[in-house]
Amino acid sequence: MKILVINAGSSSLKYQLIDMENENVMAKGNCERIGMEGSCIKHKTTDGKKFELTTPMSDHTDAFMQVKNALTDSEHGVVNSLDEVSAIGHRIVQGGALFSKSVLIDDKVIQGIEELIPLAPLHNKAHIQAIRACISVFGKNVPQVAVFDTAFHSTMPPKAYMFPIPYEYYEKYKIRRYGFHGTSHRYVTARCAELLGKDIKDMKIISCHLGNGSSITAVDGGKVIDTSMGLTPLDGFMMGTRTGTLDPSVVTFIAEKEGLTPSQMSDLLNKKSGMLGVSGISSDDRDVSAAAQQGNERAKLTHEMLEYEISKFIGGYMAALGGCDAIIFTAGIGENQASHRAGVCNYFKYLGVEIDEKINNETILGKEGKISTPNSKIDVFVIPTNEELVIARDTKNIVEAL
Repeated sequence: MKILVINAGSSSLKYQLIDMENENVMAKGNCERIGMEGSCIKHKTTDGKKFELTTPMSDHTDAFMQVKNALTDSEHGVVNSLDEVSAIGHRIVQGGALFSKSVLIDDKVIQGIEELIPLAPLHNKAHIQAIRACISVFGKNVPQVAVFDTAFHSTMPPKAYMFPIPYEYYEKYKIRRYGFHGTSHRYVTARCAELLGKDIKDMKIISCHLGNGSSITAVDGGKVIDTSMGLTPLDGFMMGTRTGTLDPSVVTFIAEKEGLTPSQMSDLLNKKSGMLGVSGISSDDRDVSAAAQQGNERAKLTHEMLEYEISKFIGGYMAALGGCDAIIFTAGIGENQASHRAGVCNYFKYLGVEIDEKINNETILGKEGKISTPNSKIDVFVIPTNEELVIARDTKNIVEAL
């Protein structure tokens, strides 16, 4: 069975074709700048073939036509025809309270995803466009499955997902903590238990997905009890351009002083803050790291704040879990910035956490492994995430059950 995994954004469409017989990626790529000038597709295969083509793509249907052409191309393709694609799995950011697990897509599911657009305006709207574009290009007979970022977090108890605002707003607008990166947290926590040879039902794990967007999740017995992102991905700790948790009065104070509208404030908090706002250099941690090494004080402060805020969430989740068996670092920063991992873990020396400096520094660029010493009271892992594989596995299981 060959499954096409789709991650659609408002102006992008990332894809992977996975052969589920061996779970190998046959090809992957990205359609960029959809609906804009300079739209292009970048495509590469496992055996090293790749190409980049600049071509007009007015919408996601045009993008899927380019994906179709790339996958079946005589020189760079990996299948003879789209008939070899058994199913399509979609990453859907917001499933709200409607979807607590992956589901086969039908008209009712599409309607549900549409109803949740107010909770994720850019993401869910793009997902709907991608689903409909798939139908146009692949036809109605190819099954499609929705895998929700929020689903893994649906096990949170009310004490964790409710906000201390008038209850009527939860009833009217479903304002609550939903959490994101669920597919990533689900993969790495299951993989952690596998690496330790333990049943995840017997484990207390804290998963740190650290990238341009970041979140931390507390998992007890394979179920989420709390997570750092909230109603939107803005909540939590400092990210590339997002503030993370903030005194709400900061928002109203700046808005009043600067005469900013709610939309302008949202733009400031989501796109101009975080590491970019504090450092004044970049939202990319690699750029901030380079500046810090050259002695830039604001870059150093940015890293101190980041590691401090991450450690506070981990410490809080240790209390919520009543202990901790393992801490996981994943995603772009988590997988590649050994100094941040060491800086965060340094806060937990008093609990017996010990990092092997050599192994930590070597575990980058896609390497997986335990970076804590044999004497460490808590195991610490670097586990590269694989959300696409989770989506493909869910899609395969649902389609085979039809």
